[in-house]
Amino acid sequence: MSMDGSVPPTADRRAYREWMVWLSVQHGIVDRGQALRAGFTHHQIEYRLASGTWRSVFPSVYATFSGALSPEARLWAAVKLAGADAMLSHETAAEIHGIIDKALGTAIHITVPRHRRPVTRTPVRDLVIHRSDQSQAQLVGPFNLPRTRVEDTVLDLVASASTFDQAYTWIARAVSRKLVNVDDLRAALAARSRVRWRNWVNEALEDADDGVHSSLERRYVRDVERAHGLPTSLHQARRQLGGKAHYRDNWYEAYRVVVEIDGPDYHQNEQVQRDKYRDSVNLALDDVKTHRFGPVGVTERACETATLVAATLQRNGWKGSPRRCRRADCTVRPSRRT
Repeated sequence: MSMDGSVPPTADRRAYREWMVWLSVQHGIVDRGQALRAGFTHHQIEYRLASGTWRSVFPSVYATFSGALSPEARLWAAVKLAGADAMLSHETAAEIHGIIDKALGTAIHITVPRHRRPVTRTPVRDLVIHRSDQSQAQLVGPFNLPRTRVEDTVLDLVASASTFDQAYTWIARAVSRKLVNVDDLRAALAARSRVRWRNWVNEALEDADDGVHSSLERRYVRDVERAHGLPTSLHQARRQLGGKAHYRDNWYEAYRVVVEIDGPDYHQNEQVQRDKYRDSVNLALDDVKTHRFGPVGVTERACETATLVAATLQRNGWKGSPRRCRRADCTVRPSRRT
């Protein structure tokens, strides 16, 4: 990356130092206001653009180098276009915080205060501007990309989710990766005047705090275990097997029963075979019965799953009996063992 022509010709020492910091921190991206404060005149800016030494990324936002923009430069350019108090948010902030490994698509999401006018008269490709006064900025200092706090990022994504299962996934990811604690999420939730699914989110926070790490795991806990009166399992329970630590989605310790919930992308031959082997070792060495269910087993067939798990629990000493849930077509037939 070349930065020829990026040194302001009339800058004093302080302005020069500030300019060089901007170039470094912002990965070669500057806006017109910064260039003018550094000592460039309007004519000098236009000359550099016309000669190709600089190039316009967005209106009044420039790259002072040749070549492709790095991911960081692209984000700085979007922030500079959005103007004062702009923050990376939603999926973009989620990637920066580590809630997700890589944002889907190429769009950059930015939140600006609600009172702000549009940053441009025409929409900018791959730039999504949200207007809100509910999210607060993460305290990252002046030399880092501004972004919404982790807790606000999660709640923004919850608000834009198409389903509550999708919304819960955002909560579970942030909590399970230890990027935010449930108390901070509750505080951010209470501070918002407008919250989609407020009651559901409050309930979901308890499950996330209890180790329910995916929307499908929550479906099992809610629609299979609780809805049918099964014993309460331990979530993400740590167990030693063959000298290695393993974590179980749902562990009924008193009855030596494990229930694992496998997502839609689970059925890859190598992983399936490894888990089948581990389940066999569990049974042979530890006398543990493992059930595995996919998405259908905890949604459409939740009642059938409850019947199967209840029967295993009863064989292993549970004295209770499953109950019918609220579904009109529930297939559970309560029968207490004697």
